[in-house]
Amino acid sequence: MQEQVIIDKLSNIEQMLTEQTLLKKDVLNFNETCQYLNVSQSHLYKLTSTKQVPHFCPQGKKLYFKRTELDIWLQRNRQSSAEDIETQAANYLIKNKRK
Repeated sequence: MQEQVIIDKLSNIEQMLTEQTLLKKDVLNFNETCQYLNVSQSHLYKLTSTKQVPHFCPQGKKLYFKRTELDIWLQRNRQSSAEDIETQAANYLIKNKRK
């Protein structure tokens, strides 16, 4: 029982170290990118084959990804909150008053 707790904690530490390493790297390989984006390999292959995610293929075989470009890609298509929409509507009404 005690051994399993220790093994679980060590596994957790290993996972956190892996995540920290990914955050320090500028360029990620395919498997690292799957981890970073938390997607399956097949899904990432689909994203790259349809050119939906920015990537590099320097010698025609291995895929590489720039972490900063992935961050930008992840943040696209932001959905405005209800509060954002209300503020925009109020600003529009103030700005475009009928005279």
